[in-house]
Parts: sequence; structure tokens; C-alpha cells
Amino acid sequence: MNYVKITNGAVACYPYSSGQLRRDNANTSFPRNVPIGIMRRYGMHPVTVEAMPEYDPLTQKVTTATTPTRNVVRLMTEADATNPITEEVNTDLVGTPIYGNDWVLTRTVVELTADEIADNDAFTAIDNRNKRDELLGDTDFYALTDVTMNASMTSYRQALRDITIHANWPHLEEADWPTKPS
Repeated sequence: MNYVKITNGAVACYPYSSGQLRRDNANTSFPRNVPIGIMRRYGMHPVTVEAMPEYDPLTQKVTTATTPTRNVVRLMTEADATNPITEEVNTDLVGTPIYGNDWVLTRTVVELTADEIADNDAFTAIDNRNKRDELLGDTDFYALTDVTMNASMTSYRQALRDITIHANWPHLEEADWPTKPS
């Protein structure tokens, strides 16, 4: 579990550990496993990471924030912004966030640049060429002069050589690869 040190409502140190808590409070004796209640009294809060959002890995990537933020429970309503004595609504407060006690590392989906997409395509193409070469190597003994290669094996090996002109190249699915004859 990751922790954050909060001072005056702001992140003072992330990541933060129980060892740092002990060093920062040298005159305080803490139990070996510091309970969460004691941690919170000293401004140490657990940090969770948001779930991985859905994204298209061919055109997008997910970035994770480097500094945790407090989670927003909800936005303030008119009822929240109403003074109970005067019953006046402070319209400046309506719509402002109401924060919880949890600290979260947020994840954001970001579009890949053209250069990143090209780099990914190049790496995928290298991986697929290596797979193709390995599959060809597995059948090389059929191409020896003392072995007669049947037509289905010849077709299979030619399909492997032609894989780079496949419509889905370089992003091949398992079904795009030719099936090795038995």
C-alpha cells in the first residue's frame, strides 16, 4: 500500500512510509504496525490507484498521475450552500466539490501521437517477423533436398512469407496466421 503525507490539506510528501513517519516524529513511540487511525492523526493517508479505464492500445495510452488527489464525493448543491440561520444561498459555493477522506492516483486516457503510433507499429512488426521466422524455422527441415515437401506445406510456408502483406499487418490476430498442416 502507498501512503501520502498531508500538511494543511496539501500533499507534502508522496510516497510516504511508516519509517518516514517515525523519523519525522522521533520523540513519539509508534507500534510496529501503525494503525490507520494513528497514521491519519499524523497526516499519513493511504493512496489507492483508480481502476484501469477502457482504451484502444493502438491509438491511446493510459497515464497515471504522479501526485495523489482527494476524491470528490459529489458537488455542492443549493441545500448544502444554504445558511441554516438566514436561509440565504451562497451561489458561489453551488457546484464546488465536496471531498472525501480518500487520496487517489487518477488515470487518464491520452491519444498517442503519430510518432508513438509509428513506433508501436514498428515494434509490433518486428515481433511478428520474429514469430514468422520462428514458424518458418520449425518447418525448414521440409525444405532439405532429401525430403519431399507436399503442396500443403509449400502453401503454408509461402503464406508465412507473405504475412507482411496481410490486410491487418502489423496488428495480426491469431486467426490471421496460416495454419500449419499436419
